[in-house]
Amino acid sequence: MTNSKTIHKRIAVASKKIPADTVIKHAKILNVFTSELMEGDIAIVDGFIAGIGSYEGKETVHAKGKFVVPGFIDGHVHIESTMLTPREFSKISLQHGVTTVITDPHEIANVAGAEGIQFLLDDAKGVPMDIFINLPSSVPATAFENNGATLDAEALRPFLSNPNVLGLAEVMDFSSVANGDERMIDKIAMVQANGGVIDGHAAGLEREDLNVYMAAGIRTDHESISSKEAKDRLDLGMHLMVREGTVAKDLDALLPVITTQNSRRCLFVTDDILIDDLIEQGSIDHIVRLAIEKGLDPAIAIQMATLNAAECFGLRHMGAVAPGYQADFLLLDDLHSVSIHQVYKKGKCVVDNGDIIEALYPPAHTMQDRIASLPAFHTKKLNLNSFELPVASDLCNIIEIIPNSIVTKHVKERVQVKDGLFAASTETDQLKMAVIERHKGTGNVGVGIVKGFQLQKGAIATSVAHDSHNIVVVGVSDQEMRRAVEEIIRTNGGLVVVEGEDVLASLPLPVGGLMSDSKYENVYKESLKINEATSQLGARESFNLFLTLSFLTLPVIPELKLTDQGLFQFSSFSLIDIEA
Repeated sequence: MTNSKTIHKRIAVASKKIPADTVIKHAKILNVFTSELMEGDIAIVDGFIAGIGSYEGKETVHAKGKFVVPGFIDGHVHIESTMLTPREFSKISLQHGVTTVITDPHEIANVAGAEGIQFLLDDAKGVPMDIFINLPSSVPATAFENNGATLDAEALRPFLSNPNVLGLAEVMDFSSVANGDERMIDKIAMVQANGGVIDGHAAGLEREDLNVYMAAGIRTDHESISSKEAKDRLDLGMHLMVREGTVAKDLDALLPVITTQNSRRCLFVTDDILIDDLIEQGSIDHIVRLAIEKGLDPAIAIQMATLNAAECFGLRHMGAVAPGYQADFLLLDDLHSVSIHQVYKKGKCVVDNGDIIEALYPPAHTMQDRIASLPAFHTKKLNLNSFELPVASDLCNIIEIIPNSIVTKHVKERVQVKDGLFAASTETDQLKMAVIERHKGTGNVGVGIVKGFQLQKGAIATSVAHDSHNIVVVGVSDQEMRRAVEEIIRTNGGLVVVEGEDVLASLPLPVGGLMSDSKYENVYKESLKINEATSQLGARESFNLFLTLSFLTLPVIPELKLTDQGLFQFSSFSLIDIEA
């Protein structure tokens, strides 16, 4: 914490009256303010940079031939989507040069309410990474599904005093904003009065509708999927979040819009990324690398990943290698390849040659008591009739997935009908999908038809089902679908692949049905087994089946989705019949 004593000390180091704690010598420093390279010693004291020039310190790091850039900042990520706790998530992220994240805990909040938010804050304590939170704005996301909690302004207010809480997370209920719903406006007004930032979620919104968000004080959006949408947001003064995650990959579409004139209003985010992609490809470093490969100036790409993100969220002490800024920086072997040699957080080396320095972490806490404080699964017993889908006509509304996108198509096709019931067909790739309510024991089972998975046998199920996180399953037969759901309930949440009565692979997620209580190395190994098992079912390998499935329940994204209450159409924002 900065106080008069720490300021006096920084001044003393800056003026060379006392030695620095650490001095980085002989490196080339990327100045993200001017996009120029400069040389000089970096003097660090108490985790902050005191000066750049000629300095001596108690410890000297010789970085000749290396480039120094600020630590990367992920402007919008859901940690729960990695299936890791914040502690384990930070270990992988730091290895990829991400020293700060702004996370939206609405996944765990939809399951466990305020207790879920507190769980994330507690688990993040003491880790050598800044994990900031934007409070979830839409819990529940809509009235067309059942979730585990409701968070109004008063439920969120106590968190505003936490220094790690920055503002309000993605406001996805546009109609509530446009119609002046008091519950939503109360949250927005409360956060604005506290000086917080408000994130948007403008999926599918036209330029005129963006005026509503801007008028309400909502200043960011990560849902642009076309150059036109990106230009509209920049034109009206929004910060453009360029997203590249596991499913939603928008860099190619948005990159042509970014120019030297508007790039300072742009930043990178991952939003939702699975553990295998996080380990194998990376995080913000991966997006920076891709952007450079596609022609973006390295200085602009790194500026977007650092200073721009910091300024967007009012983190005035972060995002640059400059005096008075927190000493979060990377030593790179090369600017173009973004090859990371070392990672420093608050002046301490936390990653050296790709290896996380575990000694900097506080002792691991026992997880079992904390898991027990989160809600358990409450489902009614299932039978084969639970998945029956009566249809009066063979012309039906079908959800068609778009690989590597969270947006879906609304198609109308003839389907196979037997005894008045829809029958799945691998020949036409028309499979049955179901969403089983798991929070309140309502017994709700929403059943629909999905196209695009190309499963030839078996079923896959998960309790990661945005944003209400009921159980979602897709399969070739009702028997296999029921077997998969039963396994999810048995493990108190997770991912499962089933063929016949056999469980081919299972990844338990006992922390709210969203996160594992294991180390990231173990979760990674189990996730690879899950991927191998899905390929045995004849599934497509060009996209991640489980993450795609988890977004087929999110009604605030176009166009057709399925909730525990039934088939939902985004354009009409209402439930519709299966029959077309």
